[in-house]
Amino acid sequence: MVLLVRYLHPFKIMRLFIYFIFGLFISASSFAQLVDTKDSSRTLEEVVITSTRTETKLSNVGVPVKIISQISIQQSGQLRLKDVLTEQAGLYITNGFGAGVQMQGLNPDYTLILLNGEPLVGRTAGVLDLNRISVSNIKKIEIVKGPSSSLYGSEAMAGVINIITDQTASKSIETGIRYGFGNSEKGWIAPVGKDVFKNIDYNLNLKTIIGKTSLQLSSNIYYLDGISYRPHSTATIAQPIYRTTNQLNLSRKLSSKLGFNLSMRNGYDYIKQEFAVTNNGAIINSFGREANNDFNVNPTLTYRINKNTSSFLKLYTTIYSGSQRLNFSDKPDSEYNDEFKQHFYRVENQTDFNHNTYRVSIGAGYTIDQANSTRYDRIENNKTNQIFYGFAQHEWNLTNKLFIISGMRYDHNQLFAAAFSPKIAIRYNPGKSIGFSVSMGRGFKAPDFRQLYLNFTNNAAGGYSVFGTIDAVKIINQMQSLGEISEIKEDFYKLYSLKPETSTGLNFGINYAPNKKIKINSNFFRNDVEQLIDARQVATKSNGAQIFSYINIKNAFTMGGELEINYLICKKISLNSSYQYLITADKDELAKINAQQIYTRNTDGTSRLLKKSEYTGLANRSKHLVNVKLNYESTNGFYCNARVNLRSKWYVADSDGNGVYNTSDEHANHSILINVSGGYPINKKWLIYGGIDNLFNYRDIFYLPNLQGRMIYTGINFKIK
Repeated sequence: MVLLVRYLHPFKIMRLFIYFIFGLFISASSFAQLVDTKDSSRTLEEVVITSTRTETKLSNVGVPVKIISQISIQQSGQLRLKDVLTEQAGLYITNGFGAGVQMQGLNPDYTLILLNGEPLVGRTAGVLDLNRISVSNIKKIEIVKGPSSSLYGSEAMAGVINIITDQTASKSIETGIRYGFGNSEKGWIAPVGKDVFKNIDYNLNLKTIIGKTSLQLSSNIYYLDGISYRPHSTATIAQPIYRTTNQLNLSRKLSSKLGFNLSMRNGYDYIKQEFAVTNNGAIINSFGREANNDFNVNPTLTYRINKNTSSFLKLYTTIYSGSQRLNFSDKPDSEYNDEFKQHFYRVENQTDFNHNTYRVSIGAGYTIDQANSTRYDRIENNKTNQIFYGFAQHEWNLTNKLFIISGMRYDHNQLFAAAFSPKIAIRYNPGKSIGFSVSMGRGFKAPDFRQLYLNFTNNAAGGYSVFGTIDAVKIINQMQSLGEISEIKEDFYKLYSLKPETSTGLNFGINYAPNKKIKINSNFFRNDVEQLIDARQVATKSNGAQIFSYINIKNAFTMGGELEINYLICKKISLNSSYQYLITADKDELAKINAQQIYTRNTDGTSRLLKKSEYTGLANRSKHLVNVKLNYESTNGFYCNARVNLRSKWYVADSDGNGVYNTSDEHANHSILINVSGGYPINKKWLIYGGIDNLFNYRDIFYLPNLQGRMIYTGINFKIK
């Protein structure tokens, strides 16, 4: 049963708590949160599931893995998955079409987001909006970097993020409320008033055991006075956001060998919208709303055949629906309607065979993916894909120092040729303080429905059109015969049937912990991508509006390194810092630069050959990412922390029109965010906490228009067992 709280509006009631809660001392000190020291320094044998689909000791895994613990999430004071991932090493949150995550230089399209091991759906332009996901009931988050298609198939080309909810069998009640306030235009502001932007979050988690059945119920209600900026001005636009998330988990032991688990989740978003979009010099003003609904159900049967063999039968259904209704300010009678629905069904069996020195996992499954959208043609018409797949994995402990994991997966896709994805990972621990890991894997991503079937004209943003490759040439030729095309671009002649994107990823890591106080993790990576799919302008309409479609870029790569240092300064203070260096390139563009075929402009407007050192690679990537976290935690449970997130400049537009991104093009200089938080347990049941997100009110109205300004918050949690 899913809690029916979608239509509740408790925000006025919540204000009764504000004056009590606001008495909390909000720390603005320069402390910052480290990776939870309980996880990194004090717990030596963490277990990770996502990297192998089985419970494996972290010290035995040969691929890059990061675990974000529940206490680390709670002490950061963050509410949505986007905010938690923003503060993690080597991850950057993109802002187009919702908040997506960029991993190892690859776009959000290539990162698979899982909830308890099952995929979430409902992407817009390839982005699954991380704001949809509440962290109120998360036990931990596992991040696996590098191609993971050998286990998870398409969309896992860059890596996997698995959100694992708290399904602990116990009896407890936990509830909490948080109130945030701010106004980026005015800086510091009182907690209530007409000009205050509010952020209210309420959560309730219930656990109980009835006989052999354990139940967990979780509900979260979230409100935010979201803001955006009008183009080329500092005027803010209020866009209130309402979100609810309700989850149920039921576990029951049916016999000594048979167990049953049922997980259900429903998420609902309602966003009031007001847009001012600039395209070709014209500003189009519109207003309306967006509503999204996400439902997931996942029953699982576990059969323990004997002490060494277990089998799992998993059924999974997820249904996502999104709609947008807009009216144009200059034509109030006109309306823009956008509908999207996606149904995803999966049945899968996995069997694990355990031995003293090895473990073998084999599995197979069948998936039906179905989408309906007004952006394709009619909402009534189904676009369907069916996938049969099988996978196998072998984990081998050669010695107590050497571990080898090999695996492969075969996907038979109804719409495309079959895909084969192998992987091998080796971990060698020559001593207690040092370990080496190397992994190589093959990943793939099949073209999605939008890249094939999209037939969309955005009248709310200047009338540009995007056509899927199946009908793009036909539609553009028809428009040209009617005199509706003023220019055919070079990329039009590259339109043909899309091929799946593939990537070969190599990761090499060193883990070094010379003592209990310091831990150093490094990883070097390279991803060579073939048939990379990119959106390109292929034509221009007679009215100046653009026409886009999708083409395969033959070769591209991303490469770089990550360094993370955890340092326990003393028993109460810990420091974590991380740095990523990233290089990206389209190999064909590099070849043209080396052949002296690419030009750019001098400041006086004259042309000259582009130097290789001026080439900046793929768009919207930063060469440098830095995270610094400092945490103080006393023996009585008081904690305070601060986190610094820095991103170097990134390039956003081909200003000189030479077809590549270079140092002469439009770019954002950098971004820097500083967050602080703190909390104090009054006793074993009550915790008061507070903090400031975006402490110095950093804003970038042109390149990060949806970035919230300074938000001060305070809250209280109550828990009984």
